[in-house]
Amino acid sequence: MKKGEDQIRFVRNLRRRQTEAEKLLWARLKSRQVAGVKFRRQQSIGPYIVDFASFERKLIVEIDGGQHNVKEAREKDEERTAWLKERGYRVLRFWNNDVMMNTEGVLERISEALG
Repeated sequence: MKKGEDQIRFVRNLRRRQTEAEKLLWARLKSRQVAGVKFRRQQSIGPYIVDFASFERKLIVEIDGGQHNVKEAREKDEERTAWLKERGYRVLRFWNNDVMMNTEGVLERISEALG
């Protein structure tokens, strides 16, 4: 099996196994509900898979769980964010808890970023 096929299969699996925070945010981002902008979920960009992406606005939205709060994960996230920024993307990161407890605030920040 080719690497591309593996990645496609992995992405499809991620879509099926979304966290509750991802499900909640996707329900509000899909169908151009925020600023009329199209978002896609679990998208491959180079070697990375991002949670949500607006390609037309070059905005990435990442939802992080507690596993992102350890040093090694933070370093990988910083590396990934730098790689995406080098390619013109802006990256917004939110904790799962923020999405669950303050969905409107998260959507407001996304809307502001879309400008």
